[in-house]
Amino acid sequence: MQKPKQNENEIDNDMLTVEDLTLLMMDDTSGAIAGAGTLYYTLGGALLVELGLGGHIRADENDTGLNGVKVHAVAGRTPSDPLLRAAQAKIGERVRGVQTLLIEIGTGVGKREAVLDRLVERGLLRQETKKTLGLFRTTSISVADTGYKKALVERVRAVLVDGAEPDDRTAALAGLLSASGTLPTLHRSIPWSGKVYKRAKELERSSWGAEAVNAAVLRTVAAVAAGTAVAVTSS
Repeated sequence: MQKPKQNENEIDNDMLTVEDLTLLMMDDTSGAIAGAGTLYYTLGGALLVELGLGGHIRADENDTGLNGVKVHAVAGRTPSDPLLRAAQAKIGERVRGVQTLLIEIGTGVGKREAVLDRLVERGLLRQETKKTLGLFRTTSISVADTGYKKALVERVRAVLVDGAEPDDRTAALAGLLSASGTLPTLHRSIPWSGKVYKRAKELERSSWGAEAVNAAVLRTVAAVAAGTAVAVTSS
């Protein structure tokens, strides 16, 4: 893989949406990723959105079941990127609803470790391994190329705050950030407001992939809340 351009005003077109999204959701110093509890939904959604934008998959809006719209792999449209290719192959195994695919792809070919390894290889993340007390080995990850991430944030900020017209890639990033519920964590760079919330929701609803992430995240949060309530009332 090639390392992204160092010019802060340029975005590398070889980067995948799922890689850019992971960078946006990651704290520069600690390496913590916002929304980690439902991250597999978000990463799976990012891959589905990119495959959809590239014409590698299609959603049958007229065929909707309990797990959302049915998704089909498009024959003869195999992606060149290995991660996208693996995701499309998974989709091509059999027709499934988008909710099911979010989990299968987000916990499988598009899991966090796979995306982080790519970002380390590109030089955008720094991975360090240390020994604690001379016995325990720990690995930490932090953002290495802050210039590239700054350019990403500025693109998203221009759309959400300044009202700029987004390209497909930036629209997908903003929509997925909204769907994942992690957009407020960028408040230092993208001031959180009702206007930002409304604009992000508009972009989210323009993408069936982002909408699916949102529904999955909300469903998971609701389930966790219900489980907590049961535990409290039972104690």
